[in-house]
Amino acid sequence: MPPSVTHTTTDGHPTTRLTSASGDLTATYAPGAGMVCCSLRHRGEELLGQRGGLATYIERGSTFGIPLLYPWANRLSGVGYEVAGHQVVLDPAISPIRLDANGLPIHGLLAACPNWKVTDAGAHGDAAVLRARLDFGAEPALMAAFPFPHLLEMAVRLDDAGLAITTTVTPTGDVPVPIAFGFHPYLALPGGTRDGVEITLPVEHHALLDERGLPTGAGETVAPLTVALTDQSFDDLFDRLAPVPRFTLHGPGREVTVAFDEGYPVAQVYAPADQPFVCFEPMTAPTNALVTGNQLPAVDPGNVFRATFRIAIRECGGDPGAMSDHLA
Repeated sequence: MPPSVTHTTTDGHPTTRLTSASGDLTATYAPGAGMVCCSLRHRGEELLGQRGGLATYIERGSTFGIPLLYPWANRLSGVGYEVAGHQVVLDPAISPIRLDANGLPIHGLLAACPNWKVTDAGAHGDAAVLRARLDFGAEPALMAAFPFPHLLEMAVRLDDAGLAITTTVTPTGDVPVPIAFGFHPYLALPGGTRDGVEITLPVEHHALLDERGLPTGAGETVAPLTVALTDQSFDDLFDRLAPVPRFTLHGPGREVTVAFDEGYPVAQVYAPADQPFVCFEPMTAPTNALVTGNQLPAVDPGNVFRATFRIAIRECGGDPGAMSDHLA
């Protein structure tokens, strides 16, 4: 049968479900709640950590599934920053700013944002496709915290090989747009347990963090590694990755690979020891880059910035040595 796109509801909120041609893969999105991916299922099995679910995400911004962290990923070191001559003061009374336990702005401005407009939803060849856009420059509350007018677009493509997410930023003013966003995929552990789970990290440099989760400026060279998850925990920033970075979660019966195809030179790996998920977070710049300027790219007027990552799923045996390269 052909791939399909259908309108559904999740936690009482409108959502859009993409189904692959075989029916083995489905992805559910909430365009009216930040274009968050609520669910990714393989043969009926949920692959994403649900935590509080869509309702809690809308009510409190508590992340789950695959949320977009925009225009900065993770946290900033204070309630202000200066980029390209723009001095910005972040005011939660004006803009939708969330603060972490240390009072630091976290995960950007678009948690559960209702202003996305769907521009395409349907089958295209062998894939189900969903596209949406947000005119950032037309939103005063957003511009007060990130005064760089631009058009933000997300294109989602689901086929039997997996899910691909492409994000583009097109300046609509006469100033460059800093690029510091990321995504936070919560990958559910097979069976909800760490038993028999290994992760592969294609990393080359580990940025050291302080007690608030901010880069200290120090770091260490590391080699790509595969480790048993067992009772290990991660909340680590890697600001240099191996060529063709592919992060892999391998557990009994299933392997999930997150491939950073384009535009994501940085990753945060987040795996709390007491939680049933692992996060391989694609990032366009390190944490706090809007403040430090470290590895902070920008897109000039007249140009477009594009970034893509993919999630592929396959069934496999329990032996990690049986892993194969399954992303073309």
